[in-house]
Amino acid sequence: MMQGIEFANPAFLYLFLLLPLLFFVHWKIRTKRRTDIRISDFASLKNYTPSFRQRIGWLPLICRFLAITLIIVALARPRSSSKGTNITSEGISIVLAMDVSSSMLAEDLRPNRIEASKRVASEFIAGRPTDLMGLVVFSGESFTQCPITSDHSVLLNLMSEIRSGILEDGTALGEGLATAVARIKDSPAKSKVIILLTDGVNNSGSIAPVTAGEIAKTFGIRVYTIGVGRNGTAPYPFKTPFGIQYQNVEVQIDEEILQQISAATDAKYFRATDNSKLKDIYAEIDKMEKTKVEVTEFRRYTEEYFPFALWAAAFFLLEIVLRLTLLRSLP
Repeated sequence: MMQGIEFANPAFLYLFLLLPLLFFVHWKIRTKRRTDIRISDFASLKNYTPSFRQRIGWLPLICRFLAITLIIVALARPRSSSKGTNITSEGISIVLAMDVSSSMLAEDLRPNRIEASKRVASEFIAGRPTDLMGLVVFSGESFTQCPITSDHSVLLNLMSEIRSGILEDGTALGEGLATAVARIKDSPAKSKVIILLTDGVNNSGSIAPVTAGEIAKTFGIRVYTIGVGRNGTAPYPFKTPFGIQYQNVEVQIDEEILQQISAATDAKYFRATDNSKLKDIYAEIDKMEKTKVEVTEFRRYTEEYFPFALWAAAFFLLEIVLRLTLLRSLP
């Protein structure tokens, strides 16, 4: 970013105070050289017209003072500067592992668990522009919806496409976590985090959740777990020949397993019973996993004195030429 003009040696600008003194000295010298002529009356001078040389008699003096002024400015070394910043980020790699089983359609969170989770996760992604992030979805099986990327616009678009029913139904909690670990373990980032969100109990897949947690611990990956659903029962929409009918179904979350996974990986377990609580949970994780960003400011200078020095030389040369040619006979 370009800045204004500044002076490297501003003390030379005090030399401008000498200009009035130089002008006074020149005026005194010119006054002493002046010759008085006595005439009887001014009638003979009534139609007198100054010659061209007399009209430009002050031009050499003007050239000299302009040259001195420009030299003073050049000595003060005017320079322009450009300012910028270098941003170095110690990025964090984060994989969101999200449950998309049919139970995520329960409406204890609004409009339902899966849409509420997508909305809050999207806000979380948008608030961490320097991090590498990816997305894994799971139900009865797991799938990488988006590999780890720095292009968050792609990630957000793929996040918006998540819906229940894209995978075989069930809750393969261990499979989902293991897939997330596989995606993040080779990341170059110093800090690796998985946010695992589910509303049920592991009932599918060939990998036990605790085993997947141990694998995450081996690779130094912290696993924050979130259980979604209010206590007790939640309204769930069932399709019937007469349209959508709601029934209250029991909320079952294997909190003990989720707590065990988070504790083993030096992370934390959360319970989201409503939209506000879910948003607060992501905000807390955001604070705990702050990205270290170093901002270094730099400034480049460009010397601007040369044009002033060049113009000063030109005015001095013009004065000399005038005194040796058109004004050579003038004192």
